[in-house]
Amino acid sequence: MVDTKLYLTPEDNLVLNQLRNHGDAWIVGGWVRDTLLMGKSNNDLDIATTLLPSQVMEIFPRTIPVGEEYGTVIVRLDGDSDKEWEVTTLRKDGSYGDGRRPDKVSFSTNINDDLARRDFTINAMAIGREDELIDMFGGEKDLQQNIIRAVGDANERIAEDGLRILRAFRYLDLEKDKLRVMDYELENAIQKNVHMLEKVSKERITDEVRKILASNNPYEIFSKMQELGVLNKIIDGLSIDIENYGNAEPMVIFARFLKNNNCDGDDLSKILKESLKLSKKEIRCISFLHENRNLQFDKSIESIRRFQVLLSEEQKRIILQYHIEEDVANKYYELEEEINMKPILDGNKIFEITGIKPGPKLGSLKDWIFRIQIEKNIHREEEMIKILNEIDWNDSEYESWPKLSWP
Repeated sequence: MVDTKLYLTPEDNLVLNQLRNHGDAWIVGGWVRDTLLMGKSNNDLDIATTLLPSQVMEIFPRTIPVGEEYGTVIVRLDGDSDKEWEVTTLRKDGSYGDGRRPDKVSFSTNINDDLARRDFTINAMAIGREDELIDMFGGEKDLQQNIIRAVGDANERIAEDGLRILRAFRYLDLEKDKLRVMDYELENAIQKNVHMLEKVSKERITDEVRKILASNNPYEIFSKMQELGVLNKIIDGLSIDIENYGNAEPMVIFARFLKNNNCDGDDLSKILKESLKLSKKEIRCISFLHENRNLQFDKSIESIRRFQVLLSEEQKRIILQYHIEEDVANKYYELEEEINMKPILDGNKIFEITGIKPGPKLGSLKDWIFRIQIEKNIHREEEMIKILNEIDWNDSEYESWPKLSWP
């Protein structure tokens, strides 16, 4: 028994009551799981109903038919509310010829048929009209004992849909340093059917990988994925070394896993693009970090000033996480001075003082002088002229002069 009055909004009740006035409807999915587990739910309210999609659309004119052939629509209410409800007609699935979607869907009027087609017991519960909990497969007990168990035969469930392999790993996550465990039959089914991942789109695989990387326990879950042979299947041709370095952004964690691959950032990016559908931003992040994987930080104030000026805010944030450089991070974030970003001595002024004509040598000297300006955070022209007169620009080869760069 779940007292839904404690958790449902007036809008939730409106949708449920309207559906129940014309047929029957149950709350299903993650809302049930999380409410039983935590006494609250961060999930949207998913609803299963005896009504056909066409009937649901008659009740709610703003409904969006996102998967009508599979019985699924998105209900939206009139007015200003932007809230949405996924409403799916009760169904029985046929065989899964493509390893992703059922070949044939038969609509049903029996909630038990609908729950029997779901992936894991903790997702195969429903709440009925009288707030009764419908739990044919022991999902509540598994939830309490932190077990991930397939509904019915684990081999059949995984063979139906290869994406369930990655979903099983995602559901291992609980709070920090606390995980669920898979039962033996599910682990065995994953190992036997890991080839089913070949039938899953790279987009869906990547989406699950992102969610695991962003979880409370990415290191432990990735270790389990490696143990059961899943990582090598979805990330081919790369060495993956899982070591827990602590909290970091998802792509920083992923870049750490790939740290021991002996290739440059561009080559790593090309290999990743073959395995996953990461965004350009994510690829740039991993490539940048991999290029700097062996970086030794110069903790001097001069280097930190160049760091501040030459890297984007994102690059600074991720490389400090990647290398766990607390000293540099503290010095950087405590740096409250305003750095002069405009060159004090332009090319004309340098030519006037040195007589060096426009060309590569003048450009190199201008870059060298600007580097000194940034490193010493100089704001006055007379100081820069003094420095220009002191450095050895006359008797050295300009190709060897320092450039404004980091590191």
